[in-house]
Amino acid sequence: MKKVFTLLVLLATINQINAQSGGTGEDDFGSWFMYFGTNKIADKWSIHTEAQFRYYEMASNFNQLLLRTGVNYHINPDAIATLGYGFIETDPTFTELDELGVNTLVENNSISEHRIFEQFILKNKVWEFNFEHRYRLEQRFIQNNFTGDSNTLHRARYRIQMTLPLTDIFFLNFYDEIFINLQDSAFGQNRAYAALGVNVTEDLSMQFGYLKNHFTGANYDRLQIGVFYNTDLRGIFKKKEK
Repeated sequence: MKKVFTLLVLLATINQINAQSGGTGEDDFGSWFMYFGTNKIADKWSIHTEAQFRYYEMASNFNQLLLRTGVNYHINPDAIATLGYGFIETDPTFTELDELGVNTLVENNSISEHRIFEQFILKNKVWEFNFEHRYRLEQRFIQNNFTGDSNTLHRARYRIQMTLPLTDIFFLNFYDEIFINLQDSAFGQNRAYAALGVNVTEDLSMQFGYLKNHFTGANYDRLQIGVFYNTDLRGIFKKKEK
């Protein structure tokens, strides 16, 4: 009963804030800071590494931590199959509860997710445009740390990405990705992205971009800063084999 009462108080407080100030964060420009790595360990095998820190506002008001890894099999230079795992920790409330004095009522107001995914990437080139088609299936094991409820969800994702080199250093990157739920209503979300990229070295690049994240009845604007660092570890693994 105490937990139920606490939940009702929390929901009432959040609803009041939403009514007063549109407290979903939809009107705020949020930010995502991201790292991606492809670490080659053999001629046809590599390890994917990824970390993302997402905020409701510009580098403040934490929203989500995403850590993801996977094993890539390079069928050929233009086709890659991946099996991977992700851990996601989400704060679902835009309003900072500390400021409301209600955090003492909430032991852990977060949602944890363990995710398994299967992925296939195809690449092709048309004139100067480099295209990438990414197909992904996800099995999502979600735990509400406040209520104790858990759920298993499945979804499919498709992303088409286009990269246009401007010079040896600068390039443009665009993508659109749709999320399809495999239960309940089909549409999950759609992400449209545009960025300016910089090749810092042969293995290191950065992207500075804008993301429009569309859900049913809601749209979010996000600044994205991404670091892409690809390493070749084949020499290390060959030495260990000897």
